Amino acid sequence: MNMKKILYSIIGVLLGLVLKSQDNAPISIPVKAIVEGKDTIPVIDLPEVQVWAYWGKVSISKKVFEEWTRTKYNVKKVYPYAVLAAALLKEMDNKLAQIPSEKERKKFIKQCEKELRMKFEEDLKNLSVTQGRILMKLIYRETGKTTYQIVKEMRGGFEAAMWQALAYIFGNSMKVSYDPQGEDYMVEKAVQLVERGYF
Repeated sequence: MNMKKILYSIIGVLLGLVLKSQDNAPISIPVKAIVEGKDTIPVIDLPEVQVWAYWGKVSISKKVFEEWTRTKYNVKKVYPYAVLAAALLKEMDNKLAQIPSEKERKKFIKQCEKELRMKFEEDLKNLSVTQGRILMKLIYRETGKTTYQIVKEMRGGFEAAMWQALAYIFGNSMKVSYDPQGEDYMVEKAVQLVERGYF
């Protein structure tokens, strides 16, 4: 539940109280409670809220703010693809485990690749280099595997090495991992905002 929904709920309760009190009718709102001695204390569970400072500073520079704004934008754009990739990979792994023949496994992988290209190739072609790098990091976050490992498992070491060389030419690496406490701190915070529906 986001902050806007919480505010609407509170306003709704307050309006209900005001309207009922105007009718001079008794007000009754069921809530959880604990009893301490002779007192009954109402208990209301609120959703978890995360609060953090920007790297321990009260104020941030314009440069850091701009970087944070770009990171949020890029994460919002690529995070759905990372989640989808993780789900599809899990589904593929489950199906591959049921295919005993290596030939049939390769055929299945090629068919899946063809379908994915038809659905997502145009979208992924339009990603910037930075968005591509963030996507690879988020795939690692969701699967625990680098994109290099995934390609190697699915298509073999030679093809993985070839794609890695191509990524390297464009200043990227398929072997990137994910460090939410270190260099990927901003990315992690942006992901948490997306997951909570804050932007």
